[in-house]
Amino acid sequence: MRIIKSVIAVAICFLVNALRGELGMVFYSQLAALWCIQMYRSNTTKNAIQRIIGTCVGAVYGLIYLLLFPHLISVIKSVFWVETIMVSLSLLFVLYTTVVLKKNQASYFSCVVFLSIAINHAHDIVPYLFVWNRFLDTMIGIVIGILVNDIRICINPDKETLFVSGLDDTILNINESLSPFSKVELNRMIDSGLKFTISTIRTPASLIDPVKDIRLKLPVIAMNGAVLYDTQKNSFIKITSIPIDLSNQLMDIILDSGLCWYANVIVDDVLLIYYTRNDDDINTKLVNDLKVSPYRNYIERPLPKNEDVVYFMLLDKSDRINEFYLSLMDREIASKINVITYQSGDFPGYSYIKIYDKTASKDNMLGYLKETYSFDKTITFGTIKGQYDVLINKNDANDVVRRIRKLYEPLFIRKVSS
Repeated sequence: MRIIKSVIAVAICFLVNALRGELGMVFYSQLAALWCIQMYRSNTTKNAIQRIIGTCVGAVYGLIYLLLFPHLISVIKSVFWVETIMVSLSLLFVLYTTVVLKKNQASYFSCVVFLSIAINHAHDIVPYLFVWNRFLDTMIGIVIGILVNDIRICINPDKETLFVSGLDDTILNINESLSPFSKVELNRMIDSGLKFTISTIRTPASLIDPVKDIRLKLPVIAMNGAVLYDTQKNSFIKITSIPIDLSNQLMDIILDSGLCWYANVIVDDVLLIYYTRNDDDINTKLVNDLKVSPYRNYIERPLPKNEDVVYFMLLDKSDRINEFYLSLMDREIASKINVITYQSGDFPGYSYIKIYDKTASKDNMLGYLKETYSFDKTITFGTIKGQYDVLINKNDANDVVRRIRKLYEPLFIRKVSS
């Protein structure tokens, strides 16, 4: 769309210039319009302001130069020295003015406008006319750029529905990042009113980096529904922990198994991970790789008896994990917990077990989110058949955003209000 809008903006500049009787220089209008065609509306406004300030500063100093140029020629008797000294010194004032105005980013445009006036039009019969046309051409281009960039293909954005996407194998590509298309389109829709969040098994520490480029305004469902986390404030809004008596029972069972374990505890918005070191190289590597994150705090000591555990995680060889899982499910305690197990993608031959309270689930936390923010309708996106409202293509990281766009912005051309 940015390419299409750029073409449209250039064409409109031609038409406007023709309606003006070709009095201006359409080239300057087109440059200004192209400068304003940006991915996000906020960037368009920012660039437009830079261009306006830069044009005004450059035009003012260009006009002053044109007023002084004939008089200096009569005194110095040399066009070369007048242009060399005056143009060079004038740039000092042009640049310093942008600094005083605290608009340093507009300095380039100020210099371009000033030099185009001083060098190319000081000898014109009516040089002041160019200053006016240069300013007017730029303003026309800015207006065209803003208007064209603000056109959206939609009829009535669905700002009432909450759209919820998974993360791994869903919105992230194989490099665990968003594609340029997904990032731009998702941010654009969020800026225009899309209600969007993420639901994932990941901890906040492991999801922060992949979603850092998404302008999330709603908290995310993390830790398989055990927590609701605000990525903007780095704060846990709601936590579903395992009751202390139950977590102590689980800890005893885990210790008896001899498996490598990690107890995730949240204290004052800080994630603490208790563990005990062993001779397993894979677990040693796991801790060394993950403890560098500022969002994780590994504590090598036994779990205190009075801590509320959000979930236990075990990583060990797959056969041992499977044996422990079957043993755990045979116990009476199994009815009080929510257990998931899966093979490790990073460590072949190893598997994970994560143990949560029975009430900790993505569906329950989504229900809390809907109630807290007064959402009547939600649409979920994922790759597991039967578990989500919209089944997406696991091999296409752009599929979620494309489908959201179709649901959020039905096809029709209209201008979206701010």
